[in-house]
Amino acid sequence: MSQRVTPRSFLTSHLRTRAAVLAAGMGVTAVVGAGIAAAADTTAARSTSTTAEAVQTQADAQAKAAKTKAAKTKAAEARKSTEVKKAAEVKKAAKPARSAEKKASWVDPVKNYTVSATYAQAGGMWQSAHSGQDFAVPNGTKVVATHGGTVVKAGGNGAGDGPAYGNAVVISHGNGAYSQYAHLSQVNVQPGQVVKTGQKIALSGNTGNSSGPHLHFEIRTGAHYGSAIDPVKFLRGKGLQF
Repeated sequence: MSQRVTPRSFLTSHLRTRAAVLAAGMGVTAVVGAGIAAAADTTAARSTSTTAEAVQTQADAQAKAAKTKAAKTKAAEARKSTEVKKAAEVKKAAKPARSAEKKASWVDPVKNYTVSATYAQAGGMWQSAHSGQDFAVPNGTKVVATHGGTVVKAGGNGAGDGPAYGNAVVISHGNGAYSQYAHLSQVNVQPGQVVKTGQKIALSGNTGNSSGPHLHFEIRTGAHYGSAIDPVKFLRGKGLQF
């Protein structure tokens, strides 16, 4: 029985073929691996790009919100500034009116007084009823114009109304209103002189028909004796209290 012998050339060719197949297989594996790595890199890059876009979008939204808030704050401050400015202008415009009102007000003819004989009070001290309101004050107390006006009478003998008044002053305030101040120890104004509300016009005294130092005060509808009205009622109508 004979033994079959495989030629050497055939074995060599077979080995070369197997080696080529193996090499080809390894190449395919390498290519596939490289493809998977490339795909992974692409996915990572795409994910990074998406994240960056999301961050940028959020940053843009925050910047827009901050800009809107700043604009609203600025607008609110502008409105507040305008309102404060308008309030200041209104207040400034109101000041002259208040000053004018203050200048036009009436004041008490003396301070720190005690109310004594009243208007229309009966008694033997007067020819008829009492024609004014008496304010008991020390001799030499400052007497002021109860309201601004023009002095129409001033001096002794009741400024022309008779010796019972002693030294006296009469002021015209316009609109038919006059004020009279009597029993003065000193007269500091003269007829024709314009005086302001609260301006000193005399000092109180005890001249004429008087039982003690005081100011005799009248409100009249005319410059002369006989036109007196209730001075307390009149001045209360001007906002004064007694």
